[in-house]
Amino acid sequence: MNLKDLKIIVTGAAQGMGAHFAGKLLEAGAQVAAGDVNEAGLAALPAGVHRRRLDVSNEADVVAFVTWAREAMGGLNGLVNNAGIIRDGLLVKRDRTTGAVTRFPTESWNAVLGVNLTGATWMVRETVAQMVETESRSGVIVNLSSISRFGNRGQSNYVAAKAALAANTVTWAREFAQYGVRVGAVAPGMIETPMTQGMNQKARDALVAAVPCGRVGLPEDIWLAVKFVLECDYFNGATVDVNGGLVMS
Repeated sequence: MNLKDLKIIVTGAAQGMGAHFAGKLLEAGAQVAAGDVNEAGLAALPAGVHRRRLDVSNEADVVAFVTWAREAMGGLNGLVNNAGIIRDGLLVKRDRTTGAVTRFPTESWNAVLGVNLTGATWMVRETVAQMVETESRSGVIVNLSSISRFGNRGQSNYVAAKAALAANTVTWAREFAQYGVRVGAVAPGMIETPMTQGMNQKARDALVAAVPCGRVGLPEDIWLAVKFVLECDYFNGATVDVNGGLVMS
């Protein structure tokens, strides 16, 4: 699909990769509807981007946002499913000094699954439903998965969500092909965003040292993959890994 023909939603668009995607899409001539809980970040997006507060973990909010986006842009044929949060921690941890055993908190599990999986699913459901209702017959969804989908210590919740999102990319591609809607995913490695900037420096340095490309990725690196999925009409039902070679098939 030509980017200038897109009327597309970007979630998690107030900062980091989402803000970068929204800006790049606008530059390419697309109409963009940006959503995030961070209203100050939304306000800082370039003029011309449609923007509205969106909590993807709230089903009613998702339904209202997608309806608003279609009306604001005069149609809807794309989604970049980018919203995500992290709440890391070991599932079970024993304190080496006291011997006390702690359990991963249920609220942290629910928060991450609520945004990264359930919220992403509601976004796909509502976006595709709007496409089908308007009989657009041409649409594209890009899900943001992660290198963590292969398993990562201290990220049971995030791993579960991102692995499920990659798997459902295949499921949804099969389900929506009859409506002319493609579904792909992009799985970043460690990318320079506000989320990763908060990492422990020792852990960050160790991770960077393991990357064959020798650096942290940039939002532009991920944008190039997202752009490919959006533009390549023969790409469907698969995940593009962009991680500097940290994980190789």
